[in-house]
Amino acid sequence: MLYNPEKPIDVKRAVEKFNFFVKHNKVFELSAKKVPKTYPQLKYVHLIMSWFAWEYGESVEYIKLEFFKKLVNPTIFKYEFVNRKSGEIRDEYKSLADLTKDELSIAIDRFRDYSSKEAGIYLPEPSDLAFMRELEIQVKNVEHLL
Repeated sequence: MLYNPEKPIDVKRAVEKFNFFVKHNKVFELSAKKVPKTYPQLKYVHLIMSWFAWEYGESVEYIKLEFFKKLVNPTIFKYEFVNRKSGEIRDEYKSLADLTKDELSIAIDRFRDYSSKEAGIYLPEPSDLAFMRELEIQVKNVEHLL
């Protein structure tokens, strides 16, 4: 269960749960959670990647890996993976789900800059509601082609 330390009722529930586990000699785990991305932020990044993919003529998955992660944001996504059996070291790329809200914001800003400056594709800001709505409609209409 998740508890928000900013809410007194959650703190009380967490303390009660902790005390119960200790009193009854139960094994338990405590861990901190990352600040999650917001649903609108995830929806937005997928929408602009879909639009870029359509305009560029590639699949969304290709754009996400080759452009968004490898080309534009390697410092955020790239890490070394070591195979535990063979010892082979290779580059891997994090999932969007592994990023903090701030990291994803930086990655989005970089991608928008790259898109306009290098690819000539304008990607709207989230606040441009009319353009965003039009993108949603267009992407839905061509989704089967992406």
